[in-house]
Amino acid sequence: MLELLDIQKVYRGGKVAVDGLTIRLGTGLVGLLGPNGAGKSSLMRIAATVTRPTRGHVRYAGTDVVAKPNALRRVLGYLPQDFGVYPNLTAREFLSYLAAAKGLSARSARARIGELLELVNLSAAGNRPLGRYSGGMLRRVGIAQALLGDPEVVIVDEPTAGLDPEERVRFRNLLSDLSADRIVLLSTHIVSDVESVANDIAIVAHGRLLRRGTPDALLRDVDGQVWEVTVEPAETSRIQERYPVTRIVRTAAGVRVRLLAAAPPAPDARRVPPDLEDAYLAVVRAAGHPERVAGGLR
Repeated sequence: MLELLDIQKVYRGGKVAVDGLTIRLGTGLVGLLGPNGAGKSSLMRIAATVTRPTRGHVRYAGTDVVAKPNALRRVLGYLPQDFGVYPNLTAREFLSYLAAAKGLSARSARARIGELLELVNLSAAGNRPLGRYSGGMLRRVGIAQALLGDPEVVIVDEPTAGLDPEERVRFRNLLSDLSADRIVLLSTHIVSDVESVANDIAIVAHGRLLRRGTPDALLRDVDGQVWEVTVEPAETSRIQERYPVTRIVRTAAGVRVRLLAAAPPAPDARRVPPDLEDAYLAVVRAAGHPERVAGGLR
């Protein structure tokens, strides 16, 4: 088990990024979902022993990894939000360098790198310098390096940034497979990144854990509170001022708005089944964060 207990992180100038957050992670995939600026990346760096907390404890298998970080680092695969590379090295050379740093033998590294390049669909580009890679290709190299040592704990921060839709699906399926026998922590502000793979979702904002539960439990929280109503284009702003809006779709009949409300927002409003975007928005709005759901405006 990986435990983050009463974690606080205060940066120079007094900015509080994480504010007394406690979360315990066992085998399986936990989706850490929250708006930009919620403290997710700070928490991930603390969990990966990159940054020390201002207050609190991080334990892996009972060991205090703030004091003894190698207890976690030797079984950890970590993909940070900002992933740097050596542009003159090829993907194979770069991964070989990291494999040596992790203590893999040359023979094991060659076999593992071949498997991973195929897994992230980069076999054909493996001998190309990284300086000629696109942003999405570099992200896939980052995914490969996180899995080099067949880690027991996988921590990935905004892993699908720069990936095309097909690559995002492939990577989400990979994380789902990995979570069968290891701890996987996925941080994102994109609801679709977690709704199809995570049976355990933790919603954070303002550096605090607001809600944790299964997708079904989160959906039950907003059952009966999601509505769709079609309005004239001029009415859209008024609706957005009065209600949390998760989706806007322009149609020939007008603007179809999906929103949260305890009672019908208009006589012709239609109650609809909730989805995870609705549940997420309800939690962050209740905490006083006005963030719209990523991907909600269409």
